[in-house]
Amino acid sequence: MIKALLIFYFIFSISNAFSKDIPVIVISPGKNLQSKSSVGSDVEVISNKTLKNSNEYFIGDILDNNLNGINLFQSGGYGTVSGVQLRGQPKRYTTVYIDGVKVSDPSTPSNDYYFNNLMSGSFERVEILKGAQSSLYGSGALAGTIQLFSKKGREGNNNDINISKGSFNSKKVDLSFDGKNNKYDYFIGFTNFSTDGESAMRDNNEKDGYRNDSLTMNYGYNLNNNFRLENYLYYNDSLLEYDSVNNSQNDLEASDDQQAIYTGRIINKNRNFKNTLSYNYTYVLRNTTGNDKKNYYGYRDAINFLSEYNFNLDSKIIFGFENEFDKAELYNYYTDSAYSESDEAIYSQYFDLQLRRGEKTFTTFGLRRDDHTTTGDYYTGRLTASHMLDNYTKLRGNFGTSVRFPSLYSLHHGNRLVVKENLKAETGKSIDIGLEKFFPQHNINLSATTFFLEYKNDIKGWASHSGGVGEKYYSGGGLYALNNSNSKTESYGLELQTNWKPNNKYDLGFGYTRTESYDGTTCDDPDSTAGPGTAACIDEMNVRIPRHQINLIGKKNFNNNLSQTLKIKYVGERRDLGNINNNFEDVILSQYFVADLFTNYQFLDTYNINISAKNILDKKYSEAYEYKAPGRSINFMLKINY
Repeated sequence: MIKALLIFYFIFSISNAFSKDIPVIVISPGKNLQSKSSVGSDVEVISNKTLKNSNEYFIGDILDNNLNGINLFQSGGYGTVSGVQLRGQPKRYTTVYIDGVKVSDPSTPSNDYYFNNLMSGSFERVEILKGAQSSLYGSGALAGTIQLFSKKGREGNNNDINISKGSFNSKKVDLSFDGKNNKYDYFIGFTNFSTDGESAMRDNNEKDGYRNDSLTMNYGYNLNNNFRLENYLYYNDSLLEYDSVNNSQNDLEASDDQQAIYTGRIINKNRNFKNTLSYNYTYVLRNTTGNDKKNYYGYRDAINFLSEYNFNLDSKIIFGFENEFDKAELYNYYTDSAYSESDEAIYSQYFDLQLRRGEKTFTTFGLRRDDHTTTGDYYTGRLTASHMLDNYTKLRGNFGTSVRFPSLYSLHHGNRLVVKENLKAETGKSIDIGLEKFFPQHNINLSATTFFLEYKNDIKGWASHSGGVGEKYYSGGGLYALNNSNSKTESYGLELQTNWKPNNKYDLGFGYTRTESYDGTTCDDPDSTAGPGTAACIDEMNVRIPRHQINLIGKKNFNNNLSQTLKIKYVGERRDLGNINNNFEDVILSQYFVADLFTNYQFLDTYNINISAKNILDKKYSEAYEYKAPGRSINFMLKINY
């Protein structure tokens, strides 16, 4: 932690020699639109331009390749289980929203979200808000939130067609239609993706196929100058052939999954007030086939009210309530019985005060109360500050507390729950300090963030093997008992990012993340003799979190129509969990470099050709134990806009 602070201080000390205005970028980290210069939290934005020009099929890959402090792990190729980890924390500590709707799966053991089926074609912007954010976003936002915004209608009537063909017999078709006038706007998008794939398991050559069909519909109608109606619908149907640890040599097993998301809202604007009333519905079906056929159903209904009052320039108060109702139907592994049903509810109230003091200082104070039907009341809060040292230098800070309630699985499913009746919510806190700086003489922008996160009462899972209850924590298994631990989990580190545009031909980017993330008291100092890889510490390091990660991006514009981008990523060693094949002994995943090359060619203002060569050096590496990452692949994409 001291090292990170010293580096941050050095960067801060040299910053005052340069000048450039901070650009005005409008984002929505506080559930309302704000200029980026007024935001004290660490927030990153993947713009519509980046998404439009991206050659990636999936949102998870875009997050992994463009942002610091984010780690994506995937157990194989397209469609296999993938999760996004923020700041050294498991995926269950990051909440994900699509157009304001929480999209975690209530039927999973950890009530988290997997990115493996989320295609990129229907989204226009992504915002990542780092640090504890429970005061605004409720349960689960210990490490941060990821918000995705779907495409809206543009002026006139527009039609887009994207066609892709590539390695592993991969095929993708995107069709979209959108429009807008003074009265209404609409967007309809459909995506079909299929691939023969390759084996997800190490030392196995059979293919794991994958199919994905997605439908997105967005409709807005202006009743008058004060009232607007909005409807959003997302539906996804996917089929994945997968390899399990116990049956790795064939594809008897598959997962046929469905997800539906709907939100309807009415918005009223009257002078300085803006009120939004919405109803959200989420449905998830996970259907496993083969020798172990099981269905898992997850449902979520939510009624939300949000009110915003702007009483001065960049000064406002927002307040609201959220009523969330979760339900799951799960097969009971322990009794091999029929499905059992469970449900819980969360009743929440919150407010957030955003103040502008003078021309340079912005502060935010928020407070939230969550009433969970089983674990009771919890209060969370946040305090942020943003100060413009001059027109070109921004200093920001964020402190927040957080809460994560036990999942339905934790509370109601499984016969070997150790102290189920005494389960409490997990609680945490985080702080981060950051600096954003422009260097106009060299056309360089720089950001540096140091962070610290801690949470307690972490809910543990023990894998059941040899007829008993094991001693180690396994995050993804179905056979486990649950208990509260007296230990604490900590994560701290440093994020550095810079972009340099020396001229109109070149764009260069560099990102570095140092993360120390560990569980318990044995590993209080990972730099001591009880460091990563030692017997005293290996069982305590958080799973699949690299201590060092580097992202390099270089783009060359040959002319107005032709550009080429090279992306290089380095990921350091990570701890992972063992399985039945190695007697459940923990392992260390090797470090790796991977390079991708992308080529874009625009012609006739209507057509765009993208060629992506991923893992061009055909590196062999793993992001999860016994599962291999895809080898070299080449994909061709034609985009037609008219």
